Amino acid sequence: MLTAALKASQGDLSQAIALLTAQVPEEEAEPVAGDGRAWSSQRRIVEISLDGPKDDLQTAIELSLQESQNAQEEERELNRALEASVEESAANAKRKRCEASGESANPADWIRQDDWPVGVRNVGNTCWFSAVIQSLFHLPVFRRLVLNYILSERVLEKCKSCSDKRNVAFMQELRCLFALMVGSKRRFVDPSAAVELLKDAFRTSEAQQDVSEFTHKLLDWLEDAFQLAAHGSNPEDKQENPMVQLFYGTFVAERTIEGSTVSNIEQFGQYPLQVNGFNNLDECLEGAMVEGEIESLHSDQTFPCGRQRWFSKLPPVLTFELSRFEFNQSLGRPEKIHKKLEFPQVMYMDRYIPSNIEQMQGRREEVKKLKNQLMALHQKLESYKSYGSGPTKYPLADMLEYVLEFATTTPTSTSPVKDVRHQLQTSPADPSSHRDPSSDKSPVHKPFTQCRPVMDAPQHPSPHSISEEELLCVKSCLQRWRIEVENSINELKSSIEGISQSLGGMYSDGSLCQAPYRLHAVLVHEGQASAGHYWAYVYDHSRQCWLKCNDVSVTESSWEELVRDSYGGMTNASAYCLMYIDDSLPHLVAEDTDVETGQVLQGMDALPPILRRYVQEDNRWFKQELQEWEEQLCRRPQEEPTLPSQCVTQEQEMGESEAEAQPEAEPKPEAAEEGAGQEEAQAGGDEEEPQAEPQPQASPQEEAPAETNRRPTENQVSEVEIPNVGKILVRSDADGYNEEAMLTPAMQGIILAIAKARQTYDKDGPEAGLIKAFHEEYSRLYQLSQEETTPQSDPRLQHVLVYFFQNRAPNRVVERTLLEQFADRNLSYDERSIGIMKEARAKLRLIKPEDMDMEEYMKWHEDYNLFRKVFVYLLTGLEQYQNGKYVDALNYLVYAFQNNRELLMEGDRKGVEQQFIALYRRKCLTELNENAAKLFASGDESNVAAGLSIMNNTVIPCMHLMIRDSVSQEDLDVIEAMRSRWCSYLEQDMEGVLQEKLSEFLPRLLDCSVGRIEITEPPKVRPGVPHDLGSRLAAVMESIHDTSIVTVK
Repeated sequence: MLTAALKASQGDLSQAIALLTAQVPEEEAEPVAGDGRAWSSQRRIVEISLDGPKDDLQTAIELSLQESQNAQEEERELNRALEASVEESAANAKRKRCEASGESANPADWIRQDDWPVGVRNVGNTCWFSAVIQSLFHLPVFRRLVLNYILSERVLEKCKSCSDKRNVAFMQELRCLFALMVGSKRRFVDPSAAVELLKDAFRTSEAQQDVSEFTHKLLDWLEDAFQLAAHGSNPEDKQENPMVQLFYGTFVAERTIEGSTVSNIEQFGQYPLQVNGFNNLDECLEGAMVEGEIESLHSDQTFPCGRQRWFSKLPPVLTFELSRFEFNQSLGRPEKIHKKLEFPQVMYMDRYIPSNIEQMQGRREEVKKLKNQLMALHQKLESYKSYGSGPTKYPLADMLEYVLEFATTTPTSTSPVKDVRHQLQTSPADPSSHRDPSSDKSPVHKPFTQCRPVMDAPQHPSPHSISEEELLCVKSCLQRWRIEVENSINELKSSIEGISQSLGGMYSDGSLCQAPYRLHAVLVHEGQASAGHYWAYVYDHSRQCWLKCNDVSVTESSWEELVRDSYGGMTNASAYCLMYIDDSLPHLVAEDTDVETGQVLQGMDALPPILRRYVQEDNRWFKQELQEWEEQLCRRPQEEPTLPSQCVTQEQEMGESEAEAQPEAEPKPEAAEEGAGQEEAQAGGDEEEPQAEPQPQASPQEEAPAETNRRPTENQVSEVEIPNVGKILVRSDADGYNEEAMLTPAMQGIILAIAKARQTYDKDGPEAGLIKAFHEEYSRLYQLSQEETTPQSDPRLQHVLVYFFQNRAPNRVVERTLLEQFADRNLSYDERSIGIMKEARAKLRLIKPEDMDMEEYMKWHEDYNLFRKVFVYLLTGLEQYQNGKYVDALNYLVYAFQNNRELLMEGDRKGVEQQFIALYRRKCLTELNENAAKLFASGDESNVAAGLSIMNNTVIPCMHLMIRDSVSQEDLDVIEAMRSRWCSYLEQDMEGVLQEKLSEFLPRLLDCSVGRIEITEPPKVRPGVPHDLGSRLAAVMESIHDTSIVTVK
């Protein structure tokens, strides 16, 4: 069974034991489950007993053969079970790795929980990268160095060699990766860009890389990158290099040759330590520092005398590389050393520094003497425990005890044979006569496996004869000797314990505990030499707990779990690299603090501005991914398709109900960033464009595309009519296609540009097609921006870039905006558009933080969103004015005026003509004032209340707002006319109630400093309003000039 288990586990002893312990109970339980083998065996026994008396030998042979066949069958089944278990274990391991990666297809599962540390994605045998990066990232001093790494333009110009360019590029990627690990909204980050630069440094990117090899390469690259930024005239002088100061130390190697001592100083980054032959980290260090007879406290290995090493300079971060691989000459392949090696959470390095040479040499001599004594005591104790001159040894105290028992046993006869015969004669002749009469079955005894019980046989031998004097003498001697042996053993054990305690406390006094180093990270390898998996245990200094960083998974751990996975000796997982930090330097683990307030900076506040913008941009991309995923889920058919008319009715009802339940949203800057399609849609929806009139039902031609989208067919190509473009073929299964966004003017321009680049795309590929389409759309929009603005048309409403061109936005803002529109997810209607969309998204990913000021970019898009919001309020106010809804119209016009004033403060072309809004604001005020006055003059109680309500809630707040701001002469004339209208009632005779109400009302009308200014917010908007504000503007202006109401479809 063991051979089969070893074969099934490919020589892995621990896995073979696990298989055996897991399978044996199942094998034993199988007969109980009803496979029939146990019952058939019992039936065979019964049949033998019922056939009549048979020869016992014949019966035993038959049973033995039967059992042998059963055993062979069980062994074959066990082999099959072991093979199946190996396959299942491999499948389970693969499944566990997938589960541990946590890479769900649902982006909602990628969201970071609060400020919990993020993981690092495994992009293909890169678990070593994750382990090392996590251990370095959670070291605050190193994290600050990376995040604040800056090279001047002068230094960058001097970087001519490929290695310098590569190191700087890797450093920049590491900065971006660290920044994402600080402030990303994702649960894990993607290190592909940094890993891509590392591929050329190794033989192949597919093979698993050794942690020590990678860490050496990483430290070398970082050292060279920081050397470029270090201030020093000599590039070879690395004293100012922060990487050297943090991770590199020096040791003095002394060697005695013919009585003279030769020493030299060497630098080290990761100090290698052998594992074989040692039990703990201190023993490993003793073996590495002193090559002589004193190898360690508890090891018997010795080496040639004459060489010693001393750490002349200990680095703040001390890294030990544990050599757990060795090459097996006989097998011709490397093997992993699974030996257990203990290491402490805090270790003291005083015994390895030159200032303690004299003290340590004396103590090591004392350790040598104590070790010799300890070895002699162990040998003496072993002679008592294993006594005898033959091949088999026994404890001497037990042997004396057994002889004493023999001597004191009372004999029953002079011959042991007579004792047996006498016992048989006194036993019953026929045991079957005492059987239960109701039982007709007799047990069958197997001569080779089961013997008949011998009744009342003596249990121990005894002497044939012994006199009282002889027994007394022997008993006295044996007891005395046994006491002497036990005393000697106890004395030896006590001496061994005392010497062991002396050895254990040899380096524990206060003089050798002045250089404490605390464990910061443990890099663990699980598997064999040829393959395996890496993860890291890292101490989080801010949370005061251990973290297990396993690719994308970061979980809270404990010291007990770390010990179980890192010491080795029990499973095929063991520590591979240990990182200690100087416990006397608190700045190594201190978090960033604000210079002025001294408060600890958390999250994004700890990032430099350029990296903060980079993280914000990545978070925006992630937010867009989540929105796309949610929209895809919402578009999945969840019920049977209904008739077109029913769909329209249901959609209208749903839109109205959502409008009532949905709170008014603030204008979102993300609107501009999600491409032109989203900008146009949000201008009508998220910007809360009101709709005064209910929309008429669409014509059958307009309903056709919607019907097409509702069909549950897959991989079907349908024809869609796009205004100003024509008919295009759209795949019904296209990911992210949104017909509503496709109808916006901005998206129409993008579709036309892609159509013009068709030949270039087919000939030269997606990148050339994108460049061609980009230039086509850029030229079209620039020419559109040169058109003159008229009361009936404003080119700025057609596209955000027209607004940017007219306001002289920076080229980088213009180009990125247009590139994002080509990256819109709605461009998924055919293969060509998908290729251009993917190419545009790839180019957006290449834009680095230093290439784009995201705050400036966001500000431009926020201004355009506000401009569209002003136009929405203005057009809605004009529509309401045309319909005689003066209260609503005035609210919209007041909001339009206030927002437009903010835009015009930044530039004349950033807003709408203010006098146009002010004109219709005055007209609304005049109409409302006249209506309220007529209601008041009617004398009816309800009319009076309604008239005063209009004045108090709408007119007077608007008058206060006009006077507070820079009021024009036209506004003052209207305000004075309104006041005169109400003051004229003082000259008229009216009832006492009206006179009292007028007296209360006039002070508020005449004194604009009384009370607060409160303007009623515009009504909430239901989605689905028209996106083309240009057409809407033309219709409204035509309605105003023709004095007839025009309904905009």
